[in-house]
Amino acid sequence: MPKVSVVRPSPLRHSGTAPAAEDPIRDVHLAQGAAQGRRLVARRGPPPTARAGRGARGPTTLPRRPGSGWHATVRAPLVPLDPEDAALPDVDWTALPDGVARSSRVVPSGRLAGLCAGPRDAVRVVLAPGITGSKEDFRFLLPVLAARGFRAESFDAAGQYQSAAAGPEHLGRGRSWDYDLFVDDLIAVIEQGGTPVHLLGHSFQGVVAERVAVARPDLVRSLSLLSAPPVPGDALAATRPFGAASRSMPAGALAALIRSTIRGNVQHVPPARQRFVVERFTWTRTDAHAASVALLRRVPDLRAALRATGVPVLLAVGEHDVWPVELHRRYAEELGAVLRVYPGGHSPCETAPHALCRDLLALFETAQRPA
Repeated sequence: MPKVSVVRPSPLRHSGTAPAAEDPIRDVHLAQGAAQGRRLVARRGPPPTARAGRGARGPTTLPRRPGSGWHATVRAPLVPLDPEDAALPDVDWTALPDGVARSSRVVPSGRLAGLCAGPRDAVRVVLAPGITGSKEDFRFLLPVLAARGFRAESFDAAGQYQSAAAGPEHLGRGRSWDYDLFVDDLIAVIEQGGTPVHLLGHSFQGVVAERVAVARPDLVRSLSLLSAPPVPGDALAATRPFGAASRSMPAGALAALIRSTIRGNVQHVPPARQRFVVERFTWTRTDAHAASVALLRRVPDLRAALRATGVPVLLAVGEHDVWPVELHRRYAEELGAVLRVYPGGHSPCETAPHALCRDLLALFETAQRPA
């Protein structure tokens, strides 16, 4: 197994002010059994399960491939729960954190509602939410990225929440909810500000972000795929909740089942978060949701094209994501990407924002492209 090195900036400390002083992070090799081999595991402080004689090592620089920033595969990363992430409050998700403002963008499909934070002239980080989500899913990330000097922006995609009025009806006869709609909208968002940007796509929007990076690599400094489909083709059939049984369900019925599952709070999210999620569904268009579910059955194979762009890629997933971690691990290897796994499920931006932000900052540091 190849040796892997990871660049790690200092841990983030955020309480609405600038980050505090550095805090030691050390890399150790833990014994995980002969079948699994030695795996790189990040630990804060001395790990109690580390074998004697296998002490911590200082951070080193990732090897680069020509024309790229990052090139590494973490075989089985495990990011421990950050104390600040463990202490995240159950907030009012309709209220804006300090320093975060509302915004809007006119794109081909209509007007998209957004949130933004940070200096207007700073390097931009564009955050695209998944199909059942919205811009508020990055509530914890926005002020933290802004505190690090970035211009952080999130938005509701066409058909979502406060962008429900946007859709294919604004694009002319014969248009539908297809990949081109979402790709063209995302390109329009990116082009309405300084470029290139650091781009993050969550779940379905990870596929959209990949297509943007392949079509317009000049717009993308780095690409972060947050719990995005790790397989081409029918990605739904590879999920743990539905598997091959999803193939026999119409997209509309499957989308309704997904909404029902979320409304039932099977993920046991805090009460205020659950109230917001249920309320959000009263605005999000069911036709947009069903069409996006159908598109997840036709995920394009962009592995070779994405790797050829030279754009550095981070795969960030929860250990209990809807797609098995093993599939994400294989996808990271195929892309030459870094894989990071956090405690929690499909939305590390909500449950592990401080740990996720550290890895985003590490990616950004390697993506030194001229603006």
